Amino acid sequence: MPMLGFGTYELDEYDECVESVKTAIETGYRHIDTAEGYDNESAVGDAIAESDVSREELFVATKVSPENLDYDQVLTSAEESLDRLGLDYVDLLYVHWPTDEYEADDTLEAFAELREEGLIREIGVSNFTVDLLREAVEEAEEPIFANQVEMHPLLQQDDLREFCAGEDVDVELVAYSPIARGDVADIPELRAVAEKYDATPAQLSLAWCREKGVTAIPKASGQEYIQENWRSLGVELDEEDVEKIDDIDREERLIDPDRAPWNQ
Repeated sequence: MPMLGFGTYELDEYDECVESVKTAIETGYRHIDTAEGYDNESAVGDAIAESDVSREELFVATKVSPENLDYDQVLTSAEESLDRLGLDYVDLLYVHWPTDEYEADDTLEAFAELREEGLIREIGVSNFTVDLLREAVEEAEEPIFANQVEMHPLLQQDDLREFCAGEDVDVELVAYSPIARGDVADIPELRAVAEKYDATPAQLSLAWCREKGVTAIPKASGQEYIQENWRSLGVELDEEDVEKIDDIDREERLIDPDRAPWNQ
């Protein structure tokens, strides 16, 4: 899984989504993240089909919506996503939220069947707390590959990172909103460090995620921002600056619905 991906949340206007994904692929991105609930899988699929990059070079992830997480609906939803994407398989399929119809044994059994059939390569979960992730790892018949959560310098997810790095766990952490929807530009510590690297606070935030071993999937539209995020791969933070970001004494969660497991 490439450690820098391209997120497509809120790219729900067809032409904008197609152009943004095509621009991302042309720029060099090989990890594309979408979801059933984003209403843009068809546009993402068309962009992939129109690109000059072969399917085998791309890592494509999508997600099953909470209302479709009972066993039968998982199977149906996954096939419908593949149809919209125009793909024979996805590299990673996530449980989008552990709410509504989610039941660990029932839901993950269907995901395991999809993996055995070759329709998905890896099983993922999203917005899982440590307790829910521990349960999923124990219940799943096939390995849990990744947990996608909000993560950025203002929400550092220390407990989840520690759990995923544990001796008995091998789960990748994937960060959505890794630049805090642009709010990282207002963090004084990031602005100060950015000057040293001749980089933007957004690029520093993405580089910091990478230093933590976390895959980041920033969403962007427009060539300028898509390419700016991509250039974060050229930013190598030294240990002192990583620690400065680690020490930011604020915690702000941007995606915080009442139904979220951490609010229960």
